[in-house]
Amino acid sequence: MLPPSVAWRPQPVPRREPDEDVTTGVFRSHWAVVPLQVVAVALVFVALAGPILTMFGFGWVVMMTVAVVFGSLAYALPSWWYGTFGLREDHLVVHSGLVMRSSREIPLSRLQAVDVVQPLLMQVFGMAELRIELAGGDGSAIRLRCLRRGLAERVRAAVLAHAAGLPGRSPEAPEWPFYRLPFLLLLGALTFRVPVLLSFVLLLMLATAGAVFAEPGVAGALVPLTLGLLRYFWGPLARYTDYYASLSSDGLRLRYGMFQRRMQTVPPGRVQAVRVVEPLLWRALGVARVEANVAGYAGARQGDSATLLPVAPRRRAYALVDELFPDSGAAHVAMVPNRTWVPGLVGVDRRLFISTRGLFCQVTEIVPVERVQSLRLTAGPLARFTGLVSVDVDTPPGPVRARASAREAGEGRRLVDALAAYGRRARVPSAGTERWATRSTLERRPGHAVGTGAADGTYDTPET
Repeated sequence: MLPPSVAWRPQPVPRREPDEDVTTGVFRSHWAVVPLQVVAVALVFVALAGPILTMFGFGWVVMMTVAVVFGSLAYALPSWWYGTFGLREDHLVVHSGLVMRSSREIPLSRLQAVDVVQPLLMQVFGMAELRIELAGGDGSAIRLRCLRRGLAERVRAAVLAHAAGLPGRSPEAPEWPFYRLPFLLLLGALTFRVPVLLSFVLLLMLATAGAVFAEPGVAGALVPLTLGLLRYFWGPLARYTDYYASLSSDGLRLRYGMFQRRMQTVPPGRVQAVRVVEPLLWRALGVARVEANVAGYAGARQGDSATLLPVAPRRRAYALVDELFPDSGAAHVAMVPNRTWVPGLVGVDRRLFISTRGLFCQVTEIVPVERVQSLRLTAGPLARFTGLVSVDVDTPPGPVRARASAREAGEGRRLVDALAAYGRRARVPSAGTERWATRSTLERRPGHAVGTGAADGTYDTPET
C-alpha cells in the first residue's frame, strides 16, 4: 500500500482557453505572411536578375539580393501592420494600403454569402482566406487573406450572426448532416459521361496508332484531348473530393476540395433558382447534379459557386430543393406536357414555377414565384407559323435560365398571367432575406386557392 502522498490521482483536466472575442479589437493577417512575401520576392529576383548579375561577379548577386530582401521587408512589414479589419457593431471595417490608404465600412445586414477558402500552401501554414460576398456587383466582395484558420472561422461565425440580426458573440449555429459524397460515386459519375468516355476512347486510339505507325503528328491531337480530360475530369475530381453538405439556421454549409479546401455558407433566401441536371448515362445510375443561382456571386465566382450537389442520388437532390424552398412541395406541382416531338413539361402554382426539358440531358428548373424578376412571351418566325410560343422566366444571373418552350399561344398567355398574379401576391414588403434569424422569411395571406396546371394546359390564378 502506497502512502496517500504518492498514491494514484486522476490527471487534472486542462483549462480550456477562451476563444478570442472577434467582435471587438483590431485584427491583422498572420504574421508569417511577411517573411513569405520577402522570400518570394527574393527568389523571383534571383531567378530573373541572377544570370545577368553573375557576369559582374558573385558578390554583385549577393549584394543586390540583400538589398532586395531589405527593400521588400521595408514595404511588407508596414503594409501588414496597417492592413487591419474589425467589427464595429453590425459593420465590418477594413483598412488597407500603405502609400494610398483606403477604408471600407460594410453593413453586414446586406450579406450575401461567406466562404472560408484554404489553398494548399495556406493549409500547410494553417492559414485561410475569408471571402465575404455583398450585394453590389463584382467589385463589392471582401477578401481577407492569410488569416489564422481559427480566426477566420470565428470571424465567419460573428459575421453570420450579425447578418442574422443576432449579437456577434452568439455561438456558431449547430448543423445537421445532409449528404456526404462518396469518392467512388464521384469518380464513377465523372467517368460515366458521354464526352469523357468518347474523349478517353479517342485518346487511346490515337496513342495506339501513333505507337504502331511511329507517327509523331498524332501528338497534335493528343495534346488538346489530354487538356480537355484534365479540365472536365481531373478538375471536378480534385475540386469536389471530400464533399460534405450540412444544414443549419445560418443556411446551407458546403465543404469540399482536395488541394483547395473550401467552406461555403449560403444564408437563407439567397438561392434564387435551382436546376436538377440528369445527363443520359447518369439516369441509368439514378444520380443527378444540383446547380443554383445564388445572389451575391458575380462574374467567375458565380460559376465557381453555382454547384450545390455535384453528384447525388436523385431523391437526395430533390430533398435539397425542398430544404432550399421550405413548404413549397415541388413534387406536388401538376405538370403539363407540350405537344411537340421534343419532350417538355411545365407547371406552376402559388409558390413555384417548374419546367423540364431535354431529350438526352434532362434539365428540371425550379424558380420560386417571388424570385421571378421578369416574364417574357416570345415567338420566332417558325414558331408563329406553327402557333407555338415560349415563356421565359428571368432570374438573377446564374446557370438557371428557366423556360417553357413549344407551348400553344393561349396556354402561354395563361401561364404568364398566372405567374404574374402569384408573383404580386408573394412579394410582401416584409419578406426580405436579411436578418433571417429574427423574423419570418416569407409571409402570405391565408385563404387563397392554389393554382395548378391542368392536363388541358389551363392555369388557375389567385383572386386579387
